[in-house]
Amino acid sequence: MSELYEDGGFTSLTIIILTLNEEKHIERCLHSAFQIAQQIFVVDSFSTDRTLAIAKSHGAQVWQHEFKNHAMQLTWALDNLAIDTEWVMRVDADELISPDLADEIQNELQAARSAINGFMVPLYVRFRGTLIRYGGYPQWQLRIWRRGKAKIEQRWMDEKIVVPGVIGRLQSEYIDDNLNNIAWWTDKHNGYSTREAIDLLNKKYGFLQVADSHALTRQAKNTRWIKENIYVHLPLGARAFLFFGYRMIFRLGILDGRGGFVFHFLQGFWYRFLVDVKVREVESRMRTEGTDCVEAIKREFGVNPLL
Repeated sequence: MSELYEDGGFTSLTIIILTLNEEKHIERCLHSAFQIAQQIFVVDSFSTDRTLAIAKSHGAQVWQHEFKNHAMQLTWALDNLAIDTEWVMRVDADELISPDLADEIQNELQAARSAINGFMVPLYVRFRGTLIRYGGYPQWQLRIWRRGKAKIEQRWMDEKIVVPGVIGRLQSEYIDDNLNNIAWWTDKHNGYSTREAIDLLNKKYGFLQVADSHALTRQAKNTRWIKENIYVHLPLGARAFLFFGYRMIFRLGILDGRGGFVFHFLQGFWYRFLVDVKVREVESRMRTEGTDCVEAIKREFGVNPLL
């Protein structure tokens, strides 16, 4: 571990960071993570920039593994890394653990009774300088769990960390603050939209078995139920308009101001509309080529949807 962190106060916590070309973020992320972590593993998808050199120079243990999706990459990490701490946390390279959250994590983990197997954090997004506080934010995400207690849903998109037992909640802000430009952001979400389209197609055609979600948190169950029992049955295309209106009006996204409007429009409308277009393209290929959904996805997106 770098001397820079030797005076920090550590709890029995390992942090896992998945990376691909994150030289803009990884040093900042490691500085915030080493406030509390006893060990940090960076699992890299063969970056071509300075990500690995920066991570190693700051005391992280670095591994490389071919990336297919986030669920499989995190599962590989949990199965193969020499994690020997009581607690594990997942952190994305563009996320920040604030000093207040670091103090709260340390205090809560040390005081946690045996029935508590995980903790949720309130995730906020800082988009082009605007902190998004409405329109469905913060998002409560389970990011900390006892070693050996977590399973990762094997889904192409919106995978959840499933932990049995009692789940606690931390209150200090946890912030996603990506420094890349809007071209990068739209390119990333274009990739996400392909994975989301595969998940929606699977909901309709059932080519991939998804594990029972009975151990999800209540919020995750509610969100999943709405998505799979209401949202997917709305007309393609129209549901993007409805979702954007819901975020802006009923979830008060309008209070996030001008910068917030750009974020909610892109993430709540453009992204959702793009997903629907891709679903239509796959189904069109199924009809015109007389093929099944799995083969149509392979031809349309160049990926095998059978994980």
